[in-house]
Amino acid sequence: MRVIGIDIGTTTVCASVIDSASGEVLTSRTLENDAFIAATKVWEKLQDPAVILAKCEQLIGELAKGFAPIGAIGVTGQMHGILYVDEKGCAVSPLYIWQDGRGDREYRSGESYAAYLSRSTGYKLATGFGSVTHFCNVQTGDVPQAARRFCTIPDFIAMRLSGRTLPLVHTTNAASLGLFDLENACFDRAAIEKEGMDFLMFPNVTDGFDLMGRTTDGIPVAVSIGDNQASFIGSVRDMQQSILVNVGTGSQISYLAGKLVTTPSMETRPCGTGEFLLVGSSLCGGRAYAILKNFFAELIQHAGCKCDDLYAVMGRLAEGYQDLAGKLEVSTKFSGTRDNPDERGSISNIGIDNFTPQHITAGVLEGIVNELYTMYRGSVGQEAEKSNVLVGSGNGIRQNKVLQQMFAERFGMPVQIPVHTEEAAYGAALFAMVGVGCYPALTDAQQIIKYQ
Repeated sequence: MRVIGIDIGTTTVCASVIDSASGEVLTSRTLENDAFIAATKVWEKLQDPAVILAKCEQLIGELAKGFAPIGAIGVTGQMHGILYVDEKGCAVSPLYIWQDGRGDREYRSGESYAAYLSRSTGYKLATGFGSVTHFCNVQTGDVPQAARRFCTIPDFIAMRLSGRTLPLVHTTNAASLGLFDLENACFDRAAIEKEGMDFLMFPNVTDGFDLMGRTTDGIPVAVSIGDNQASFIGSVRDMQQSILVNVGTGSQISYLAGKLVTTPSMETRPCGTGEFLLVGSSLCGGRAYAILKNFFAELIQHAGCKCDDLYAVMGRLAEGYQDLAGKLEVSTKFSGTRDNPDERGSISNIGIDNFTPQHITAGVLEGIVNELYTMYRGSVGQEAEKSNVLVGSGNGIRQNKVLQQMFAERFGMPVQIPVHTEEAAYGAALFAMVGVGCYPALTDAQQIIKYQ
């Protein structure tokens, strides 16, 4: 069977065709996600759902024609953000993406919308979470009059592809919106209504491998899943024993918990069928390395010089990190944290001999590693200690051998890199394979994953 997996990212939309027997990626196509809408307010981050839907339909049409027959379609994409739909399932608002900052605006007595909602409900929330965005819109009168429900963008795409008019949201996406009861796998109606929101605006939820329906060409479409969980599913062959580190624009560390647990250093997220991931997220991650590259590029430009591949130069600088004396201690929290958006990064231990491009380059990479490792060590000890496989995903780690080596040294185990490069799309495809009965369980489907 050939299955399409779609990953709707913030900057790109990717679709892969996977052979369910061999695990081979037959092809992958990526389109730029140029759906951004010009903001009229500094805190807005908006995209056009119609543009994103058109790109997904374009990719599916081309792949279904070139690799027929297609047995199923799996969908994943950016979590946290929401859009509103009407009674026919059509979008009646822009997509307020996960970077939207309206929740950080002042609500009452110097307290932000996100901080107020967190304190009042007892849920750990941040700006960009769908429930926070909706709460802001309710308070400011910005909910569209025709709106009947809201959902994430991958939910919307799966709904439109399958011809449904009502969103059905998997727990992996639903929990990312906030105000979600993990123990009972549902939105917390009492908390929602206490804050003056209509519970019926929140989408219906499932924890299973449901099918949304079929495309006009008869291809089954699975319920969409969260991109973090999809990357985990699509990267690790043994969920019980593996730790996943992902470095892209942000960075994450994830591993499976045997039960519902909470920890101050990591977030607990559903992974389907009653299982949970412990997830630590850095808002900057690989972007910290890009910021350093831009710093060097600006200096070179001012000097009237040119360098065609600064990343290659930085890679060579970082190769000798083990022999550096007086290492810099770099915090890469340049974009703050979910708990404290105002926190910033830092460079310490600066002396007269170590304020060099080599020290800074190595320090930023080690800062990326250390931020995730600190989250991991602060999580539930006995759950963390059982893991003995470290898997790396995302372009930030794939394309940086030094970063791979740093992770291996810090965690005390080699880094395994999947052969396929679009891990989230691959995970969505595996999920869809189970949904259509190609495999009896996710653990069986994951055996087709291969490593470099």
